Amino acid sequence: MNTKYTSFRTSSWQLPSTLIAVVLWLSAVVMGMALILRHANTPGAQSETPLHWPMGSRISLASNQPTLIMFAHPRCPCTRASLAELDSLVANCRGYFSAQVWFIKPAGTDNDWTNSSIWHQAAAIPGVAIYCDDNEIESRRFHAETSGHTVLYNQKGVLLFQGGITASRGHLGDNAGLSALEQLLRRTITNQIQTKVFGCPLYSKSRPQGETPCTPPK
Repeated sequence: MNTKYTSFRTSSWQLPSTLIAVVLWLSAVVMGMALILRHANTPGAQSETPLHWPMGSRISLASNQPTLIMFAHPRCPCTRASLAELDSLVANCRGYFSAQVWFIKPAGTDNDWTNSSIWHQAAAIPGVAIYCDDNEIESRRFHAETSGHTVLYNQKGVLLFQGGITASRGHLGDNAGLSALEQLLRRTITNQIQTKVFGCPLYSKSRPQGETPCTPPK
């Protein structure tokens, strides 16, 4: 009798303990997912891009068609999606614009610092010119702060577009930036467009230069 009673009491305590453990585990999973989603949907820092082509820039402005420039960090995983969307834009609007990607290279880094899979992804896009932004001079001249920041200027050096071309960090698919660029290039809209940029910071004083600039929360 005592043995059965003891066994029953033990089982009755085990069930609530298991439920508590499951609830705690599910809570941790939900919280982790919420942090990841929050991170993915939080735009990067963004300043106003110059309304007219900056004087002194060594970036060439095309004289016969609009010029698109994307500023990027060669070690930002979020930028893969931005480059994929750029590839799509080039395919859909081939011949409508001149495109360049400028990868930052901070002072004090060696020549191999920009040699990354992200650089090679950009270099594989047909017709897109790739450059190294030594000492971050050009990205700062255009007030870019987040990797994937894209600008479009017309032949006269007037700003048409500034912002990002993804809907969130590392997300592929329809988004306001890509749609606006296609419409601007096809001249179905003429007003200046600004969208949010989702990506890693281009520069940070507190981050070691060789470290990946953006790591999603675990």
